[in-house]
Amino acid sequence: MSDKNLKRIYMDHAAGTPLDPRVKDIMEPYLTEEFGNPGGLYREGRRAKDAIENARKTVAGVLNCATDEIVFTSGGTEGDVLALMGVAHAYMEKGRHIVSTNIEHHAVLSTLTALKKEEFEITLVDVEPNGIVDPKKIEAALRPDTILVSVMYANNEIGTIQPIAEIAKIVKKHGAIFHTDACQAAGYLPLDVQRLGVDLMVMNGTKMYGPKGSGALFVRKGVRIKPIFFGGAQEARRRAGTENVPAIVGFAKALKIASEERKKESARLCELRDYFIERLTKEIPRTILNGDARERLPNNVNVSILDIEGEATILYLDSHGIACSTGSACTSESLDPSHVILALGKPYEYAHASIRFSLGRETSKLDIDYVMEKLPEVVKILRKISPITVSENATGMSHPEAFAGENLLLNWVEQDNYRTIAGSAIAYGHTIISQSPIDVNIAKQMNILLTNMDLKDDRIIMDPLTGSMGYGIEYTYSVMERIRLTALNGDKMLSFLGVRISSNSSARGTP
Repeated sequence: MSDKNLKRIYMDHAAGTPLDPRVKDIMEPYLTEEFGNPGGLYREGRRAKDAIENARKTVAGVLNCATDEIVFTSGGTEGDVLALMGVAHAYMEKGRHIVSTNIEHHAVLSTLTALKKEEFEITLVDVEPNGIVDPKKIEAALRPDTILVSVMYANNEIGTIQPIAEIAKIVKKHGAIFHTDACQAAGYLPLDVQRLGVDLMVMNGTKMYGPKGSGALFVRKGVRIKPIFFGGAQEARRRAGTENVPAIVGFAKALKIASEERKKESARLCELRDYFIERLTKEIPRTILNGDARERLPNNVNVSILDIEGEATILYLDSHGIACSTGSACTSESLDPSHVILALGKPYEYAHASIRFSLGRETSKLDIDYVMEKLPEVVKILRKISPITVSENATGMSHPEAFAGENLLLNWVEQDNYRTIAGSAIAYGHTIISQSPIDVNIAKQMNILLTNMDLKDDRIIMDPLTGSMGYGIEYTYSVMERIRLTALNGDKMLSFLGVRISSNSSARGTP
């Protein structure tokens, strides 16, 4: 689809970042000559072990914690699973109740689902329409048997920042353990665990210009976690397996750089983010910002461009050299709507139309200008080919002129209203859905009436299933099959597109 010579603009840094050259340089020796196993007693092993411990000191310095409170992992998912499973299994004698929110990363939500099968009770607190959880709702959800609370620092899809320090005080007062996923926050927000008050915090190297497959889990002294897999005694017996020395060294370097450059880079990105949001919402009609406008990550822009599918927009943008996403990288292959957008109380249309642009160190104002040069064109094309379906009570039926030029499906046309509606369709370039009872001949007669009014064939879509609720599904679909076979045998008055609309509400879809 894309031209190899086409300029590429990468705007999916929330999914993954390029490796910082400074990180690559410090990793390189451990990919070649410094190959010793950290568990070895010989010189090469000791040098590898020293590299790990120096990296641990670096990470502990950024987090303002002790070195023995750092556990190196393979990334965010492992860190979340180790934290949640580890605490749940270590404290199950105290209680089996866990509190979280309905916008957490799937690494957290899926782990909680697994724990539910082990007879843990899970309470998911709803966030507010702006994507921020009310600490009072967290407090209201706590019970005497609550052992763990998990609230992410910043959301991976809409970038909203949660009041972690305030929630931590509430959780501590109730004697529970507090876990936060800080994978998106690292590099943009303060990570001082003493000020935040968290007991467990997860980070991921690939979100902050470090190597893939790297991460760390902060475990406050005194908090017990049971390992999730077994073998050696690495990482104080909390994470078995030979340590990935290059990844650990690279992670520590990336975290240090991100921490040192955080304030300056965050300020720069905030300006670009706000500029981008302003242009998107002003220049593209029916574009809605998802998440709080201010309490959001400096690099996050998540909008719903209504009337089109987010996946289609992304594919078109990719053909123009622009990389972005619909949300979480871990669910990018799924066609399910964003659970985060739905959790804001927004309809499915908003969720399916959502797009996430996440800016990075190399993003410039010129890049945003290029996106805004191409995106309106893409939206115009997709809105033209993606029909809007409106019911008899919707504005499009009573005022079709308001949608002149749009690919509007007028839903439904019957024998008692076909003249008026067909006339509107002809005048304003709309398409109609021709509704008839489950009868081949009546469906054909409706099409004849419409074509006699000079409505073109490609502006008629058949819905011959009226009253289907009163018939068996076998009968309903046998009629559809008869229509199809009759059309294939050359009956032009039945050679039209067919559709089944499941409700009378306004919706967007492809017949």
